[in-house]
Amino acid sequence: MIYRDLSQKLLELFGQFPVLGVMGPRQSGKTTLVKQTFPFLPYCNLENLDTRDFARSDPHAFLNMYPEGAIIDEAQHVPELFSYIQTICDQKNKSGLYVLTGSQNFLLHEKVSQSLAGRIALTTLLPLSLKELKNHKNYKDDSHAMIFQGFYPRVLEHHIQPTDWYPNYIATYIEKDVRQIKNISDLSLFQKFLKLCAGRTGQLLNLSSLAQDCGISHVTARQWLSLLEASYIIFLIKPHHLNFNKRLVKTPKLYFCDPGLACSLLDIHDPKQLQTHYLRGALFENLIILEMMKKAYNMGRKPNLYFWRDKIGHEVDCLLEENGQFVPIEIKSGQTINSDYFEGLKYWNKLSGQTNGYLIYGGRENQQRSAYTILSWQAIDQFRGEDT
Repeated sequence: MIYRDLSQKLLELFGQFPVLGVMGPRQSGKTTLVKQTFPFLPYCNLENLDTRDFARSDPHAFLNMYPEGAIIDEAQHVPELFSYIQTICDQKNKSGLYVLTGSQNFLLHEKVSQSLAGRIALTTLLPLSLKELKNHKNYKDDSHAMIFQGFYPRVLEHHIQPTDWYPNYIATYIEKDVRQIKNISDLSLFQKFLKLCAGRTGQLLNLSSLAQDCGISHVTARQWLSLLEASYIIFLIKPHHLNFNKRLVKTPKLYFCDPGLACSLLDIHDPKQLQTHYLRGALFENLIILEMMKKAYNMGRKPNLYFWRDKIGHEVDCLLEENGQFVPIEIKSGQTINSDYFEGLKYWNKLSGQTNGYLIYGGRENQQRSAYTILSWQAIDQFRGEDT
């Protein structure tokens, strides 16, 4: 098993809360992680239909099988359990009882917010980070190869070709999760919607254009986008609100929770295609922003990431909020540092009065300049925004 950075935070939270929630995409490694971290807890999986029927029909008897707590995998299938878990937690009045995992965002379940508020610590496990992969034999010294390969543990640990694994993952997701969450009659149309989203990676979200290109209503497009967010296929980065008396873009940008999945949806069959692909820069940006999100999640924090763009095209790819301060980050896929790479940072610093910033690029060399820190994509684990 590849060591997951989140495990340390899980142990810490388990000692403080009666219930621990671990959310994240399917196949991101949640089950393996919680089994390894809490080997003393019995395990049950609500993907098993017999187990699910038992938990749903008689939740009290089901939970009585685990008087000292348990790992309950894919707990979102039986949200009725949450009220019963609340009662048990209140009666026992101690920490470290249940570990719940889910491939859908628990926060969207009304029963969680009603029943387990104040009793559950929620964490998120995304696919492997570059830091976690550094010492693995499938780590590649090539950003295109890493983007194409993606970061799902099964692909890496079982040496599965991305071109074989991702199409099956997508098909399983559509057939299984989509139908469980929302009754979508035309699954081929939903798959087209997924592909259209992939073609907009790293771009401003234009729901009207997305709906029109897919042949669906604006309302349906919004619902389907929320569905993809809830099940950790995509995420949105919001624009920052500081205006400096400038007219700002107020539309979020769209990214995928794994760049390998986006590549598959874009019909990219070889990492060499990325060298000339029109979304090369966007997919590289997706990779870097994901790494910063993973770092925050693995520390048990909410990622405070934004972007900034005004109406005339000035932009900073990413703003990281740290202790009330904003660290500007420019992301460039090029392997050679170009003076143009700093234009967005210079403009931001001129408006904000700051004198700092990061450039993360596709090359290999790290540099410390008077105003900016330059990091190779391979050194993203060394990123320390709070030090700027």
